[in-house]
Amino acid sequence: MKLRESGMPEEEYWESLFNVELILDRMGIDATMRDVAELGCGYGTFTLPVARRISGVIETFDVEPTLVDRTLQRVQEAGLENVRAEVRDVLAEGFPGEAQAKDACLLFNILHGEEPERLLAHAARVVHPDGYVLVIHWRYDPATPRGPSMEIRPRPEQIIEWAQRTEMLRFVAPVLDLPPWHYGLRFVRTAG
Repeated sequence: MKLRESGMPEEEYWESLFNVELILDRMGIDATMRDVAELGCGYGTFTLPVARRISGVIETFDVEPTLVDRTLQRVQEAGLENVRAEVRDVLAEGFPGEAQAKDACLLFNILHGEEPERLLAHAARVVHPDGYVLVIHWRYDPATPRGPSMEIRPRPEQIIEWAQRTEMLRFVAPVLDLPPWHYGLRFVRTAG
């Protein structure tokens, strides 16, 4: 699944658009989480910091082989041993491995795709009951320096509605402010 308007800018510029540590703090990503899945590793912008925080393994997936290769290169340079990165179309194939096995699934800047409800459902299936699906996205503001066009950029309330339609996710208020350009949403996987 190649997302519409998903081209990546140059790595250094891309990484300047996030306060990664603040985002991870506000999203609650720490050593209490064991195994985590990530959809869309990009350059490893979040993959490596998450790997340093959690107590288990982060499995990350992207449809772009060059991005998976770059992430793996950075993982090796950092000496991290708890990252697995794979080229995989999660929308077409789902997440590999056992269902309901992860503590969290990260959907960062990815829900502007054509099938956001389906992505949320895949993410919900990979986490155990009471596990988290964590979402960040670009603010609905044309002043943001990047992000998808406003026509396809989701607002927080749209994502919350999509998640509720999966019948597997419950929103944990509030919507999180993730300066400089993002907001965050936390969903808990229900037992259903």
